[in-house]
Amino acid sequence: MPNMPNTQDIVQKLWSLCHILRDDGITYHEYVTELTYLLFLKMTKETGTEEQLPKGYRWDDLTKTDGIELLQFYKKLLIDLGGQGSGRVQAIFANASTSFRQPRHLRTVVEAIDALDWYSAKSEGLGDLYEGLLEKNAEETKSGAGQYFTPRPLIETMVARIQPQPGERVQDPAIGTGGFLINADRYVKAHTDGYHDLPVAQQIFQRREAFYGVELVPDVQRLALMNAMLHDIEGDIALGDTMGPTGARLPKADVILTNPPFGTKKGGGGPSRDDLTYPTSNKQLVFLQHVYRGLKPDGRAAVVLPDNVLFEEGVGQKVRGDLMDKCDLHTILRLPTGIFYAQGVKTNVLFFTRGAKDKGNTQAVWFFDMRTNMPSFGKRTPFTRAHFAEFEKAYGEDRQGKSPRQDHGETGRFRKFTREEIGKRGDNLDISWLKDDSVTDHADLPEPDEIAAEIVVQLQTALEEMLALQEELGVASP
Repeated sequence: MPNMPNTQDIVQKLWSLCHILRDDGITYHEYVTELTYLLFLKMTKETGTEEQLPKGYRWDDLTKTDGIELLQFYKKLLIDLGGQGSGRVQAIFANASTSFRQPRHLRTVVEAIDALDWYSAKSEGLGDLYEGLLEKNAEETKSGAGQYFTPRPLIETMVARIQPQPGERVQDPAIGTGGFLINADRYVKAHTDGYHDLPVAQQIFQRREAFYGVELVPDVQRLALMNAMLHDIEGDIALGDTMGPTGARLPKADVILTNPPFGTKKGGGGPSRDDLTYPTSNKQLVFLQHVYRGLKPDGRAAVVLPDNVLFEEGVGQKVRGDLMDKCDLHTILRLPTGIFYAQGVKTNVLFFTRGAKDKGNTQAVWFFDMRTNMPSFGKRTPFTRAHFAEFEKAYGEDRQGKSPRQDHGETGRFRKFTREEIGKRGDNLDISWLKDDSVTDHADLPEPDEIAAEIVVQLQTALEEMLALQEELGVASP
């Protein structure tokens, strides 16, 4: 008996079609968006949920046409579904358009989707199939989609340490393609027999209200909506700006899991929110304020942030001080470089719990250095969940997230710094203590003041040479 195709095989077949479509000028990201439209139509047929689509706009209606009529019908279908059908249908097809210009290319994709082994796909999980496509897109550097896709091993570790519980509201204010919410839902299902252990009312809450978030980019929100639907999650995934009124209106959460965008707000200037104490154009500092202000008392968060959040002065220092007052910032995980984003971007995960009061909640911060003397991750050395084993053991088990490792001693990569020690550093959390074996021993190098003095001499010499040259050429000094 031949081997049955698995999800990875199906993903590879679908992904291989993008090479055919290059002649049509279709990018990887556009291809995934097109697949989202077409897979939605096909999956509603396969799962018996076509009633959410108006008659005449279903998969079989698409496959009946060919040539230029196929492309024209597809274009009309995309426009009309943006205003008809169920709420989720309208959200997925909102402002939809196609990148296909050649009817034969559209026909190729439609026939390939129709020919897939949908029995196997359904048995393994349609959500897994779609996540596989999103991961392929993120891995393809030319698509530029990596910024919307956090590596699954990192997501799984963050969720496993935060441990979302039934009945809790879980938020991602920078949802991307939905990885954190999908994994949080998967975690709760794994501990409740797929929600079957819960009362009916709580099952409905988990499906409709427990998971929610915001995405700024329309096409990415579309992918998140599709991903959520295939995992039976109906929570609100809003299109909007967390740094604006949309973020201010979000209900407070029991858990927040997120990897916010890096950089500064487009066009400069600060966020358009009047509920933040420390306005700044630095996106990650805005998101960090949103997260700790958006938690309920005893609410828990795990947030991916770049190094500059740990040491930036001015507003950065004030935000860190406010965070450590309002929350128990109990753990900082220093991540290896190169696991996502540009190779040189250095990131961390901050784990914290909102206090009942707004002062004195952080007594000590435990740091786990997963960066120093770690391998260079990439295709030759894939980054896996196993790399987090030492951190997860050190972090420990605690469903409330309150300093879970107090009974553990310090290890080489795991060290505690008291709030007093951090205060003496000006609330600078950019702390390292391990020696980097890749760095040459600099014992024979001159002292910093000697280097500075040499630079001053060189600058003075250069200035004198420039003035002499100006005098020689008869150019007046400024």
